[in-house]
Amino acid sequence: MDGSTAQILVVDDDTSQLRLIRHWLVYAKYEVRTAETADGAEGMLSSSLPDAILLDVHLPDGSGVDLLQRVQEKHPGIPVIMLTAESGVAVVVQAMQAGAWDYLTKPVDRQRLLTVIRNAVEKSQMQLRLLHLEREASGRGYPGIIGNSLSMQRMFRQMDRIAPRDITALIRGESGTGKELIAHALHDASRRRTQPFIALNCAAIPETLQESELFGHEKGAFTGAQSRRAGRFEQAHGGTLFLDEVGELSLSLQAKLLRALQEHSFYRVGGSAQIDVDVRIIAATHRDLNAMVREGEFREDLYYRLAVFELSVPPLHQRGNDLMQLTHHFINQLAAHHQIGTVTITDEALARISAYGWPGNVRELRNAIERAVVLADNGKIQVEDLPERIQDITVPTSVTPTTTPAEPAPPPAKETLSEMERRRILEAMQETGGNVSEVVRRLGIPRSTLYRRLREYGLR
Repeated sequence: MDGSTAQILVVDDDTSQLRLIRHWLVYAKYEVRTAETADGAEGMLSSSLPDAILLDVHLPDGSGVDLLQRVQEKHPGIPVIMLTAESGVAVVVQAMQAGAWDYLTKPVDRQRLLTVIRNAVEKSQMQLRLLHLEREASGRGYPGIIGNSLSMQRMFRQMDRIAPRDITALIRGESGTGKELIAHALHDASRRRTQPFIALNCAAIPETLQESELFGHEKGAFTGAQSRRAGRFEQAHGGTLFLDEVGELSLSLQAKLLRALQEHSFYRVGGSAQIDVDVRIIAATHRDLNAMVREGEFREDLYYRLAVFELSVPPLHQRGNDLMQLTHHFINQLAAHHQIGTVTITDEALARISAYGWPGNVRELRNAIERAVVLADNGKIQVEDLPERIQDITVPTSVTPTTTPAEPAPPPAKETLSEMERRRILEAMQETGGNVSEVVRRLGIPRSTLYRRLREYGLR
């Protein structure tokens, strides 16, 4: 068994047992993290999510079953395997009823341990892979996000992993790439989907008002504060708070934000009452926060608090044929919005769109298409309907649009999940020159699963 891509968290206050289990799992090529208390385990879960958890039913600072229930609530989908002494059968029954994946009795048998871990990891990673393959087979990603390019599919796989898990995420990407759309998609795929999604563009607020916008204020807290006002943290209680362009916050407010994230509470400006909140934070920036940390412009501790998971949104010029798909989508969407009827586009106009670099990314493309749709005579977009900067582009002879009609090309026949999986494995094997370790990393599956699929699909 090779668990090279899987991470296991082992929680047990029995030091000798912990050391032995760690040795077995590391030898089996798993990445292993350990904790001896419930608090220690929860601290680790706030910074990294494992593929499976081994959890003792008795811990020095609480019940393992209680911790299991908290894990189930915050991180559904992570298999939890309970560890217990022979005499703890009643507790095991309680744990299984609470949602434990399986259980092991002490002293732990090495072969039984590896078998249970392998099955749990395959279950965890299979769920993610099937979700991704279902999206591919249906020809879509997350609702509202269009993209079939390899770079977007990689991002979707990351989103599959973090969306249902109540952790902080930092979305990085150039301006106009759709970071807020991605944040909203993560919220809609989470357990908080029925609660508020509150967005705050930190770059659009004067420094003097940033604290009031985040935390609210009491009446008379400053000139013009004529009544109490709830801030974005309060408004997002139970849901998600999206902090766009978080790198624009002042250093003094960064310290207050860090404290609010650590303590899950804050004070309104001018207030003395502590306000407790349950909020998931998703932040975004187009700036290099690492460089800002080095230059003393952004707090290092806040950066690590926000960047529990980092999602990188590819710029439009790195998304291949997504450009044509987005172009046709926006033509149809904006024609309907402006009640214009059917709008088509000439090959020459598509060639200019293909050759342009799109420094403003998807936002710039949408704005350009909206202008063209409104200006188009007789429902056909010509080169002269595009913005001048795009009209003036020199089109290389090799640049031709992927599809010439304005309506999207008919989709190919849908593949079954097994056909889709076979194709993805074959592509990965070809792209990596048969490097199994790289294929395992790309597809996010255990090495043993890859070998089994290769045999099943005749790809030896």
